[in-house]
Amino acid sequence: MIKKEVLTGFLVGLIANAIGLYLATILLGNNNDFIIALKSAAAEGVLGKLISLGAILNLLAFFVFIKKKQDYRARGVLLATIIIAISTFLFKFI
Repeated sequence: MIKKEVLTGFLVGLIANAIGLYLATILLGNNNDFIIALKSAAAEGVLGKLISLGAILNLLAFFVFIKKKQDYRARGVLLATIIIAISTFLFKFI
């Protein structure tokens, strides 16, 4: 039961990050298509920064779960955020 709650929070964290990445790309991408904006961000070396901006929505999801006293789901969101941070770090230096 606990693993299911953590997995649910993890998936919510990934989805929130994807939505945040989409919003950051659309807002900062000079009205380009999403895929074109991602390719140009990767070429310019700022894709990691866009992914980090996308993780801001995880903060919202985390505090919603904390407010509703769903601690295990909040742990899943936190786990997703940590994995995204590590991936961004590795993406930057590899």
